Amino acid sequence: MQDPNEDTEWNDILRKKGILPPKEVPKDDEEEEELARQQQSVVKMYEDMTLEELEENEDEFGEDDEAAIEMYRQKRLAEWKATQMKNVFGELGEISGQDYIKEVNKAGEGIWVVLHLYKQGLPLCSLINQHLSILAMKFPQTKFLKSISTTCIPNYPDRNLPTIFVYFEGEMKAQFIGPLVFGGMNLKVEELEWRLSESGAVKTDLEENPKKQIEDKLMSSIRCSIPTRKDSDSEDEDY
Repeated sequence: MQDPNEDTEWNDILRKKGILPPKEVPKDDEEEEELARQQQSVVKMYEDMTLEELEENEDEFGEDDEAAIEMYRQKRLAEWKATQMKNVFGELGEISGQDYIKEVNKAGEGIWVVLHLYKQGLPLCSLINQHLSILAMKFPQTKFLKSISTTCIPNYPDRNLPTIFVYFEGEMKAQFIGPLVFGGMNLKVEELEWRLSESGAVKTDLEENPKKQIEDKLMSSIRCSIPTRKDSDSEDEDY
């Protein structure tokens, strides 16, 4: 008598016609198939995660998942590094009005743009250009640009200079207009870095506003120079 579970072409035909019952799958094979499906499901779940999401869910991984998850982590890391290498600027570029749409509005996905409108001969504009050149090297993932104001925006008023526009993915996020906003020629590069970090254009390593430190020192020196009431009374007694 022929074994109904035997793998033969005739048995396959009989199974399709319902004459023979479906072939029995050994329990061990069923467990292996179920485990494989679960692993595939887990891998699929984490396949589209970012590096941050993979880190956040690391505790949920089983031992059997770790190899696959590590593969996807390395893949995401390679993609991130490629993006970072692609979006490296590192210097203060010059543009004209014709370049505005391409370089600013269509800078690309995930790109911050800092644009300085300036006029030659204005000392504060020159100072800001110097500061931006330093910041461009410090933050190469941010695109730093400068443009003579009237070549970029016709009839742009000199009283609004210096002007800094901050864009992200083509949308304006912040604007700094006029000399009073920058505090005049006493502006330090760290202060400008802090202002740009508040807009999101750079990720500063400064822990607090440098201008606040200067203000605190100034107030401290003022307090030290004012005599206390006790000192004042003792001086009155001497007369």
